[in-house]
Amino acid sequence: MKTDQVGALCVRHRDNGACQVLLITSRDTGRWVIPKGWRAKRMKDHEAAAREAAEEAGVSGKMRSKPIGNFSYAKSGHSGTRPVRVAVYLLLVRRQSNRWPEQRERRRAWFDVRKAVEEVGERDLRKLIKGVGRLSVASR
Repeated sequence: MKTDQVGALCVRHRDNGACQVLLITSRDTGRWVIPKGWRAKRMKDHEAAAREAAEEAGVSGKMRSKPIGNFSYAKSGHSGTRPVRVAVYLLLVRRQSNRWPEQRERRRAWFDVRKAVEEVGERDLRKLIKGVGRLSVASR
């Protein structure tokens, strides 16, 4: 099944080795989500996901070029609600800016993996977050 959007699962490692996940609030409902957006015609999907992470969360780093999985969610718009499928790329965060384009529209926060799983609503995204500790260690 083709994907409509791309997303960045942003992670970092604490000095003690613990993995953390960066979540942001959605503009409309304020629920915790990952940075995501529509695919871009002139960019590879992982590049578009990296751009979303920079715009929505103010982070950058080492982005995997292959998706680690996908999830679907219900997108509300002018013509009602429709399912949207998101390809998720792993971003090992190396830089976090104090200022970024959407900072007035969203909140961002780092969560331990277990807490991040509790905060997100999409079941398939929770599964990806649960597995992120194992995946991100391989990226270091």
